[in-house]
Amino acid sequence: MHLLRDRGYAHPLSSEITPRSAYLDRRRWLALAGAAAWPALSTAQARPGKLTALPGARSAVPGALVMDKPTSYNDASTYNNFYEFGTDKSDPARHARTLKPRPWTVAVEGEVKKPGSYDLDALLKLATQEERIYRLRCVEGWSMVIPWVGYSFAELIRRVEPTGNAKFVQFVTLADRNQMPGLSSSVLDWPYVEGLRLDEAMHPLTLLAFGMYGEVLPNQNGAPVRVVVPWKYGFKSGKSIVKIRFVEKQPPTSWELAAPSEYGFYSNVNPQVDHPRWSQATERRIGEDGLLAKKRATLMFNGYEPQVGQLYAGMDLRRQF
Repeated sequence: MHLLRDRGYAHPLSSEITPRSAYLDRRRWLALAGAAAWPALSTAQARPGKLTALPGARSAVPGALVMDKPTSYNDASTYNNFYEFGTDKSDPARHARTLKPRPWTVAVEGEVKKPGSYDLDALLKLATQEERIYRLRCVEGWSMVIPWVGYSFAELIRRVEPTGNAKFVQFVTLADRNQMPGLSSSVLDWPYVEGLRLDEAMHPLTLLAFGMYGEVLPNQNGAPVRVVVPWKYGFKSGKSIVKIRFVEKQPPTSWELAAPSEYGFYSNVNPQVDHPRWSQATERRIGEDGLLAKKRATLMFNGYEPQVGQLYAGMDLRRQF
């Protein structure tokens, strides 16, 4: 189904359309209001004081600062999917203390002019850290709002200079049985791998994240470096990354290999395409009155359609899910 196909809206008469000057003036006032609201929004979530501070400047990337109320740090750091530490949502917080986030090296390989290895400090220095408040939507039907700290992954991509053959980016997660007890499970083939089309990876909303809530990432949330792709289901955002490969052909991904009828390569948040075993039309925001909370409608592309919808124009989003 074409992404931009008419969805039954009643199109206005030309006389009903807001004049461009009024629209631009409204945009200016909204921007000013957003700037005024930023201090209250940013400080509403006090730094937890549990890990090393990692502050970030306010992001200027369009769509990077949603006005939703952030999820509490406790919920965001204790209710996780990170199968390398167990399949229960509470397992990562209980078991991830064995992960050693330093020293850490990320290898950049494949179709790039400047391959090499980056230690964590080198990655941190590539660009100015920003705070971004993103929605996170998981395929199981729950969601969060998390203040991440990092910078656009495109900053790293530009520095390694992909060749003309680079069409996709593959992310490989650490697979160390001494640090990750969940690797004894056969639920997936290890290491965990994910991938993006190059234009998706280059989009300014795709975040190379080193922290959340003003501190470095907790182990259970993907320390010390992960990707956050806010318009896709959470499993697309690889954690504890040790390798980034630029490739010509679409790379296989862990969940796609494990259950191809349930998990596609794109995995864009789409309320119109159900998981084979449950609906994706609604979601439950973690921290909102527990299991009895009223579910909210799932937003197309997790609410980021104005920023990313054009990436998928002309695609059949039911087939290319």
